[in-house]
Amino acid sequence: MSQPSRPDLRRVALITYGCAKNLVDSEVMAGRLLESGFALAGDPARAEAVLLNTCGFIRAAREEALEGIAEAVALKAGKPGLRIAVVGCFPERSRDALSARFPEVDVWAGVRDFDNVVSLLRGKRFRAGRRAFLYSDRSPRALSTPPGWAYLKISEGCSGRCAFCAIPGIKGGYRSRSSASIVQEARGLADKGVKEINLVSQDSTFFGRDRGREDGLARLLDDLARVDGLSWIRVLYGCPEGVTDKLLEAMGNPKICPYFDLPFQHADRAVLRRMGRATDARRGLHLLEKIRSRVPEASVRTSLIVGFPGEGEREFEALRDFVRKARFDHLGVFAYSPEEGTRAYGLGDPVPAAVKEERRKAILDLQAGISSSLLRRFVGRMIDVLIEGRSPERPRTWLGRSRWQAPEVDGLVFVRASAGRLENRIRRVRITSSGTYDLEGRLT
Repeated sequence: MSQPSRPDLRRVALITYGCAKNLVDSEVMAGRLLESGFALAGDPARAEAVLLNTCGFIRAAREEALEGIAEAVALKAGKPGLRIAVVGCFPERSRDALSARFPEVDVWAGVRDFDNVVSLLRGKRFRAGRRAFLYSDRSPRALSTPPGWAYLKISEGCSGRCAFCAIPGIKGGYRSRSSASIVQEARGLADKGVKEINLVSQDSTFFGRDRGREDGLARLLDDLARVDGLSWIRVLYGCPEGVTDKLLEAMGNPKICPYFDLPFQHADRAVLRRMGRATDARRGLHLLEKIRSRVPEASVRTSLIVGFPGEGEREFEALRDFVRKARFDHLGVFAYSPEEGTRAYGLGDPVPAAVKEERRKAILDLQAGISSSLLRRFVGRMIDVLIEGRSPERPRTWLGRSRWQAPEVDGLVFVRASAGRLENRIRRVRITSSGTYDLEGRLT
């Protein structure tokens, strides 16, 4: 692979779209760039190169990436020397169509060559990767999250058979990192002052199984809990079928946040069968009961899909009834997006967009009441809060999260405090009030 060489490049604007796993890949690319003498520019107009790490998972993500590419191309029209590189899931999926649409883009690369970012930008030859890039504890990484917390990616790809998901086709089968590499990276993060690590994977509960290790996630959590300096360890993106007794036992460690991120996707058995999923409403409610009995004050997040082919009013009502009974702490809802190359693509898209949105809103309205009710239990209590920074809108107020709130997707704790340096520290806070998704409290 070769492009005209550009040894003069110094400042790169790195823009990330999509999930936390993409963000980790961008942080590794940023680390590689800084290691090689580049500077990162926050403003693309002040850079010699724009690097966009894209998501191609669903239509909404692709549309967001297309807007970003178009903006970079428009910037290049007034700045002809600007170099544009587009990498990640979107070009891995649709490189030919994208390159035909945006001939102004200098470099297209998929998910295999993040570690070759310097050669990509400078137009130098390199040996392309054979499979999706998976970093290690030896990879340079420039964190972009607040200093108090970080994501830690434990695997790449997926070996699941969900009919609606394009990830296996984009990134290949599931590949776990070694536990030793993950623990070593966690030690390095703790040495930098990170208090909370958030484990991310396409399916964290599958961790280690590709290496023949049962209960690999439970063993990994036991190892991470022994890392000095870490206070909170949170697991994101698990599969309901992967919650074992060993995992529940590991989740009882005080360092492990009592937080379960389990996308159930739906509750109706027929819809789930077409989705390639197994946990229906009856099994799901039984699992939730087991989790809550084994892990006191467990917080459960789920993701749901409305409008999947075959979801009529009866099937949707089954989903709504499941949400009503499950009483999730946190919940996200997505309208079904047919993805070319997936098994579900042949089912078409029979549910009108307006109906999907109506159903999505109905679930969110139901969840708002559940969330508001559940948060009231914290009022009057003293809880630990990781302070992330000052509120830009409220004087003498800081923003933070509890053990029951994941970064970027859940609510916040608004902390009233008169003075002092509080950010990136875990402090005791007395909760004084609750809202639909957020808590408020005072520093004690």
